[in-house]
Amino acid sequence: MKNSNILRILMILVSGLLFIQCTSDLEIPDPIAGPPGMDGIDGVDGVDGVDGTASCVACHSNATREPIEASFAVSLHGSGSTFARGSSASCAQCHGEAGYIDYITMGAVDTAGYANPGMMNCTTCHDRHSTFDFENDGFDYALRNIDAVTLVIDETTVIDFGGASNNCITCHQPRNSYVIPAENGTGKYVITSTRFGPHHGPQATVLEGIMGANLPGSEGYPGVGTATHRTGSSCVACHMGESTDINEGLHSWNPTEESCITCHPTGAPDEINGFTTDFEALGTLLANVVGEEYMEDVDGNPMYDVDGNPIGNGTPVVGIIVNGRSKTGIFTTAEAQAAWNYMTALEDKSKGIHNPGYMRALLKNSIEALQ
Repeated sequence: MKNSNILRILMILVSGLLFIQCTSDLEIPDPIAGPPGMDGIDGVDGVDGVDGTASCVACHSNATREPIEASFAVSLHGSGSTFARGSSASCAQCHGEAGYIDYITMGAVDTAGYANPGMMNCTTCHDRHSTFDFENDGFDYALRNIDAVTLVIDETTVIDFGGASNNCITCHQPRNSYVIPAENGTGKYVITSTRFGPHHGPQATVLEGIMGANLPGSEGYPGVGTATHRTGSSCVACHMGESTDINEGLHSWNPTEESCITCHPTGAPDEINGFTTDFEALGTLLANVVGEEYMEDVDGNPMYDVDGNPIGNGTPVVGIIVNGRSKTGIFTTAEAQAAWNYMTALEDKSKGIHNPGYMRALLKNSIEALQ
């Protein structure tokens, strides 16, 4: 009896639903969806007998992915320490995935910073392909940026290394926290931070041969963009060579010997001739420079007289650069320029190899200016 009542109720409900469906001429609107959009562009027809996914599988396979992931894990980019400060708005552009992606896609980071900036991973640099016609357009590797880069430190300067290497410039350039010292008529320069210099990665500008303090001296400065590594190689060619060792090439970004011997058959040097000698000599001179503490206003900023000269308080400051960090104070413009060049060499980390002629001129002319 109980089962009979249940069946009767079910039959009534089904009949009611069928009645509503069959007698209703109205289309029930979707309260969320808007009007239909425009039709998309038709895709390119495939070729008979050719696997349409073959070009995808060539890269998107375990055999390709596994050595990439393994080499990335041993790199500084993948170790995590590089991204320890990614929560700060001033650092997020390069020290956190969220800030980097915002900078690439929107041209700026969130001024409020990031509570959870995220570790660098594949999606930090790679998003989606801009083209699938690799044969005619070349491989973009789904990189977030392959276009020329406008420098942060100087918005009138654009560097174009071409293709994938442009993605490197986004972070491997000096940021605009500090002004390159230049003669302003007073002969003085005020350093207000212990992080004075081209923080943190001037690799791209050194390779291009720009953004140093070009002090006059016995060494001539090569033309912009004329370095052999600039004209005959690239970031990717030198730092991402093919390798069976995950500690070299690939996504470890450590140059392989094979990448070098193509042009250096007798073996690539670890530094340019005389780099360590000149670098250490310049460091010693900078550690002995004597400047002066500056007077501060109520906000802790340097004070200047009516002619724009910084006002000192008479207390000497010994050393403009000591152990790789700057001291605050009033120094001569030439001393500040030499300090800038020292920090450029320190932060570049290639020991002059990126641009031998330019680095040699920066170091030697800075030494002469201080002697």
